[in-house]
Amino acid sequence: YPSEFLMQKITEDNQIPVHLHVSVSLQYVAGLKGRALVEFFHSNIAEVENEELRHLMWSSVLFYKTPSVEVMACVLLSTKAIYFLLDDSFIHADEHQSDFWNRENSDCENNSFHLSCCFVLKLNDLQSVNVGLFDQYFRITGHSADHIVTCLTRDSYNTHTFIQQLMAVLSLLARTPSPEPVDKDFYSEFGSKTTGKMENYELIHSSRVKFIYPNEEEIGDLAFLVAEKMDGLTNLPSLNILLYVLAFQVNHVEGSAQNTSSLQPKTLILTSSDLFLFDEDYISYPLPDFAKEPPKRDKYQLADGRRIRDLDRVLMGYQTYPQALTFVFDDVQNQDLMQNLTLDHFGE
Repeated sequence: YPSEFLMQKITEDNQIPVHLHVSVSLQYVAGLKGRALVEFFHSNIAEVENEELRHLMWSSVLFYKTPSVEVMACVLLSTKAIYFLLDDSFIHADEHQSDFWNRENSDCENNSFHLSCCFVLKLNDLQSVNVGLFDQYFRITGHSADHIVTCLTRDSYNTHTFIQQLMAVLSLLARTPSPEPVDKDFYSEFGSKTTGKMENYELIHSSRVKFIYPNEEEIGDLAFLVAEKMDGLTNLPSLNILLYVLAFQVNHVEGSAQNTSSLQPKTLILTSSDLFLFDEDYISYPLPDFAKEPPKRDKYQLADGRRIRDLDRVLMGYQTYPQALTFVFDDVQNQDLMQNLTLDHFGE
């Protein structure tokens, strides 16, 4: 340890998504390669001497206590814990943390010193992992509200890779084995006798951590919700959700020093007749065991919706992934679904 393969892998993974801005301290981390990255982990982040860094991933994260603040993080998985190296903008956004961080660290005489906060979730405290629809995100749940984090990877490959690595690391944990389960048939294992509904698909790992995957009913519920938003214009049996993807809506910021764009996280849902943008709560559902009351907002809130038959044209940017698309509709004059992608040659 570390093997050549591991060093090559974490070097390849150590890339900040181009469309997201991060602080100087995280840019420094993203500039580290191979052995320098492993040494940085051991000297600055690792809590015990004999733990090994196994995986690195850049992702937006949400905390249960601050569900409206999405912050960029470098996620480091070791054989002991999951570390979230956070952008320092989170310190100012989170009221709970402000007293601690402002106490003595803000008055650094050396201007080249940059601070990041690191949130640690020990693997021994891990209880469940909920994988979102189409592997666009996953939620890690510990034993309290402080230990619930959602990683918005917006990428099924990154989600799958992290889950595989996490399962491999959990297999190394020495936990007391669960009592042998009583043999159950399929229906009593996955069904609820009171409702007759199929529960979400659960995989209980040997470390007793639950991995919970969405089932087909979640898509059915989403289709029903979408049909409600369409004012019953479409009959439900023929409504199919063709695409579900976590994206950003690009809003042009007027009057700023530079022509900048703010990215608003949205869930884009495409059906055979409509295109929808939803504000989705990625952190509160399904309700954790200790929740005393339901969340203040619904899981899906409609932000915008247009009929496909009103779609006039789709403009595509020439940049590499992630691709920018502008949908131009002719149902409302001068009101595009996604306006002013800052590409000069499209003009007004």
